[in-house]
Amino acid sequence: MDIREEFLKFFESKQHDRVASAPLVPDDATLLFNNAGMVPFKTIFTGEIPTPENPRATSCQTCIRAGGKHNDLENVGHTARHHTFFEMLGNFSFGDYFKEEAISHAWEFITEVLELPIEKLWVTVHESDDEAEAIWMKYVAKDRIMRLGDKDNFWSMGDTGPCGPCSEIFYDQGAEHFSGPEDYMGGDGDRFLEIWNLVFMQYEVKVAGGERIPLAKPSIDTGMGLERVVAIKEGALSNYGSSLFMPLIRKVEELISKEYTYATGASYRVIADHIRTTLFLLAQGVNFSNEGRGYVLRRILRRAVRHGYLLGFREPFMYKIVDTLVSIMHGQYEYLAEKADAVKEQIELEEARFFKTIENGIALFEKELDNTKDVFSGEVAFKLYDTFGFPLDLTEDMLREKGLGLDAQKFEALMTEQKQLGKANWKGSGDAAAHGDFKELIEEFGENVFVGYDFTEHSGEVKALLNEAYKKVDTLKAGEKGWVYLDITPFYAESGGQTGDSGELEGFAKVLDTKKFFELNLSEIEVTKDLSVGTVVDSHVDISRNEIIKHHSATHLLHAVLYDVLGDHIAQAGSLNEANRLRFDFSHPKAVTAEELTEIEARVNALVSRGIERKTEVLPIEEAKHSGAKSQFGEKYGDEVRVVSFEKASVEFCGGVHVDNTANIGSFIITKESGVSAGVRRIEAVCGKAAYDYFCEQRTLLKQVETEVKNLDVLAGINRLKSTIEELKVEVKEAQESAKVEIKVNEINGVAVVVEELPSGDIKEKIDELKNQHDKVAAMLFQVKGDKVLIAAGIKDCDAKAGDWIKQIAPILGGGGGGRPDFAQAGGKDKTKLPEAKEASLQYIQEVLN
Repeated sequence: MDIREEFLKFFESKQHDRVASAPLVPDDATLLFNNAGMVPFKTIFTGEIPTPENPRATSCQTCIRAGGKHNDLENVGHTARHHTFFEMLGNFSFGDYFKEEAISHAWEFITEVLELPIEKLWVTVHESDDEAEAIWMKYVAKDRIMRLGDKDNFWSMGDTGPCGPCSEIFYDQGAEHFSGPEDYMGGDGDRFLEIWNLVFMQYEVKVAGGERIPLAKPSIDTGMGLERVVAIKEGALSNYGSSLFMPLIRKVEELISKEYTYATGASYRVIADHIRTTLFLLAQGVNFSNEGRGYVLRRILRRAVRHGYLLGFREPFMYKIVDTLVSIMHGQYEYLAEKADAVKEQIELEEARFFKTIENGIALFEKELDNTKDVFSGEVAFKLYDTFGFPLDLTEDMLREKGLGLDAQKFEALMTEQKQLGKANWKGSGDAAAHGDFKELIEEFGENVFVGYDFTEHSGEVKALLNEAYKKVDTLKAGEKGWVYLDITPFYAESGGQTGDSGELEGFAKVLDTKKFFELNLSEIEVTKDLSVGTVVDSHVDISRNEIIKHHSATHLLHAVLYDVLGDHIAQAGSLNEANRLRFDFSHPKAVTAEELTEIEARVNALVSRGIERKTEVLPIEEAKHSGAKSQFGEKYGDEVRVVSFEKASVEFCGGVHVDNTANIGSFIITKESGVSAGVRRIEAVCGKAAYDYFCEQRTLLKQVETEVKNLDVLAGINRLKSTIEELKVEVKEAQESAKVEIKVNEINGVAVVVEELPSGDIKEKIDELKNQHDKVAAMLFQVKGDKVLIAAGIKDCDAKAGDWIKQIAPILGGGGGGRPDFAQAGGKDKTKLPEAKEASLQYIQEVLN
């Protein structure tokens, strides 16, 4: 039985709309990941957006609980039912049906579709919920209904907002299998397994600690754990014994040639759970990094690798499990198969990085164990993190196995800054959302009409004005800034990488930018003449849009060409389309070669020169997917989507504005290729007028060179060439000698520290080389040139600043200089002070890093 499909079909038969699983990265600044089935519907429940036409929905939502408030990580592998990744089946009513139908639907599905035996089922209700108990008594004997308090059976979204009592359905797995003080309804044991939670959202708390006010339209939010239900249907007492996990465990058995048993198999279970989280996050565009979601992903993989190390693995193995997991999903998530090859490559590279340090890290851990009685050193835990890449919870895992605690206070004192960086990706200010009057605008006017696909000029009525604090005002005075809501607007709101339109409201205001707030298209304005609500204005989009759309369309062509040249693992990881440039980030495990860049540039220009007409269609989302159109995780799509295509060369979901014909782009020139983070590359390019300007700059440079050459006497030119050749020979020789020079690398708190004199070669290039070789670097290089000393400092991912460092050292050599936090350079006049300068440089960086 395909329980996912049976559940969704059942609720479709009850007039619910099937909603696809939302991306794991939510459109919510307060959350790291989607951690519950209701998260994608949160703005409906809170009233931030209107109730959909059909107030009933059903979904199978992928969820992750591995960071922040909801963190199941430490329990994974040690219990029968904790996971970092899981699928939540749910049905939702937005002010439509309530307790009677919710309970009826749940009972019908469990007993008639799943055919679970009634004698195994128990129900809990909130201790105050007489209504729910009375409804349940139509289906279950009263002695099988238990009343529990707020801790177990009351749900709230937070200190304020919607809330209500719950009713949970439990499955009794049998006393013969479980016994103990925790095996009771709502306890931590596994005999009574909660399989479905029905939340009756009937109150609202407006002030923290305030009274619960009945909602005018009570709602329903339910959640049924797929993994638990599959295990029950298959007779497995642990989720890990089901068909969702056992093939993964068997694959690990095969790879390590050791038999799995449940009693001793925690490491197998950790690996089986963590490969699911890793695959889904990578396939949805999250990449390994040292901050935010990427850091959570990294620590999950490294935790699994450490458990593999315990089993005996000494080289990458996790990537070999990916194909087995893809086959388990049976086509439920088609993108997993599409991204599998690229994901395997990323996993293998990340595993290889960790395997390089894991043995030394474990040796340090074991050594410190000899000095530990009850509490493990916080300093050593920090060094394991900082030097050997051991996430804190991995060290805590290892200590838990030994029955030891950790000096967490000392660790936190050493880790404060890194922890703040770890939260930076997902912690948003939310000022506009929290304090703006957007909800009132939505309720009063709904979404405004965007006509910018067809018009760059249009009249419209000022329906609302907001000041800079996003509060409604009747008038904005001349000289003030704020936001305007037009009933009809030609201004495109920043989205999908395309920057928002600027322009003017003729006679009244400059339009500085255009953005979306809760699907409202609002333009930021600087008022030149008092502007009031109700005024009809003529809107004019700035001519710069012509150049923006050239770059946007060129980005689509680039995306398609990258897919053809580099492989089908390519996935968009970010983009920017401005009037004078484009930037495109994409998943790719290594630098794009010069030959590949040449081919990519040539292919894009070939598509431009063909003069391909743009075609735009609005299609049902499933039809659009089957057409082969590329979509992007993280973007919210409705039932219908806009598809922009240039013949079959490029077909994408896109709400942006584009050229009518690729010939309008003019030309396409790649200006730079670089790395953004592990597994993500960036291409920057120009087209249209910006490409012409770029060409003019290059032509001017060439003319300057030609002029200099013409001004030279032929003989002087020959002599100069001879001299240049000799100089080049010397430089080549010096470069060869420089390449042979061994640079001494010290390590301070996980940072590779270099303070050396380089006898020859380019010290800036040497610093770039050191940065490429190490994750964290602090380098100061000196080089004597005649009577002078060249100095360069480079910093990567550590607390020091290159400019500050070089300002401390250059005066010792009788010089001065400065630069950016990551690179700075200077010159000195007194080479006799070089030993003193080197000693001072090393002392300074030691003090900063310690």
